[in-house]
Amino acid sequence: MTDRQATKTLTVTDTNFEREVLQSDIPVLVDIWADWCSPCKILGPTIDALADEYHGKVKVAKLDADQNQTAATLGVRSIPTVMLFSNGQVRNAYVGVEPKHRYQDGLDALLFEMAEEQIDGIY
Repeated sequence: MTDRQATKTLTVTDTNFEREVLQSDIPVLVDIWADWCSPCKILGPTIDALADEYHGKVKVAKLDADQNQTAATLGVRSIPTVMLFSNGQVRNAYVGVEPKHRYQDGLDALLFEMAEEQIDGIY
C-alpha cells in the first residue's frame, strides 16, 4: 500500500475532474504536481495530512500535470500549484511550496463562508 492509498487523498484526472471538483458540494483542494518535480514531492506529505485532517469537510485531490490536460486548461504554468475550489470556481491558488498553515487558512476561510451562506439561507 502506498502512502497516498493510506490517506484520504483523491486522484483526479481529465475524466473525473468536472464531477469530483467542479460539481462538488464541498470545497476542494487540488494539488497539481508531476512525478519529476522535487518540490512536489516535498509538498506531498502536507497534502496527505490535510486530506486526513479535513476528511468529510473538504475534498483533497491530486492532479498529475503531465498526464492531464486539465492543468493547462486551468492556466497552470508552474508546479506545484495548489488550487482551492468552491462552487466550481477557483477561490485561491498557491504556486510553490507553502507552509501547511497557509492551506489551512484558505480552507478554513472557505468553510466559514459556506457556514455563513447556510445560516443566511435559514433566515
